Amino acid sequence: MHEFSIIQGIVDIVLATAREKEVNHISLVEVEVGRASGVIREAMEFAWEAARKDTLLSQAGLKILEIPLVVRCITCGRQYEPAEVYDICPGCGEVNPEIITGKELRVVAIET
Repeated sequence: MHEFSIIQGIVDIVLATAREKEVNHISLVEVEVGRASGVIREAMEFAWEAARKDTLLSQAGLKILEIPLVVRCITCGRQYEPAEVYDICPGCGEVNPEIITGKELRVVAIET
């Protein structure tokens, strides 16, 4: 489950930022996760519980903002929100997507 390594990376980023800013309390970490990022929300939440123990984040919550999958059909230019990346375009019936949003995975806020 790669969510454990992702969460460990998030914890490392937040702790480094807290040291840099001389912060001694974190109450919430907010992350954006795209629907096509391959990350499972429940696995991230489970990994968070384990990774934050015995750190400055031991009392911090994790807020996950899901970013929708939006693609643009390269063939006809239509922009749409498919259930899966390679669903057919509702405009022309082709499968030729360019991902606009949905692959994000980033820390967007740290609340103290």
